[in-house]
Amino acid sequence: MRFTQFYAGSTVCAPSRSVLMTGRHMGHTRVRGNAGAGNYAAQTLAAGDVTVTRVLQEAGYATALIGKWGLGEMGSEGEPNRHGFDEFYGVVNQTHAHNHYPDFVWRNREKIALPNVVTPVGTVPGAGYATRREQYANDLFFDEARAFINRSRDRPFFLFLSLTVPHANNERARALGDGQEVPDYGPYASKDWADPLKARQP
Repeated sequence: MRFTQFYAGSTVCAPSRSVLMTGRHMGHTRVRGNAGAGNYAAQTLAAGDVTVTRVLQEAGYATALIGKWGLGEMGSEGEPNRHGFDEFYGVVNQTHAHNHYPDFVWRNREKIALPNVVTPVGTVPGAGYATRREQYANDLFFDEARAFINRSRDRPFFLFLSLTVPHANNERARALGDGQEVPDYGPYASKDWADPLKARQP
């Protein structure tokens, strides 16, 4: 199936993801905003919430989420493996997703260290900006997605590939004045523009 006309469930990520996962519109979904570290419970799916992935998993599909989750921290009722995902590789909250060169990602419930060096900002695990950038998260996510598709091609599968672009790194922006984190500026590198503008070009 190919869907060419659609709307996001909300203007911000956590409730929009909740709408996508549960099929409930903003009037009925429990997740109404990006609450952040002060109130993770407000943006966490509950154990009894029915998700499209749980329904597909029960129907025999292999299911994977690769990239950003945003609906529950590890150890909470909302972690992705509790909501129908056989496999998860990525980040669990939007603040961690701001950094495109994180120093760790999750593989299911295992924390996987990456060689990037991150200056922490705030109290959210993973929040900050990279001072040594070696592995770009979205490249890792594409590699994982390809591997999942290759492993699953002989059975029905559902892959939710949830990239972290176009997130700006708010923590980097506050510290360095440039929150647009890209591997390189490509054809815009020689332009006489401010670096944040080069990074935002399509």
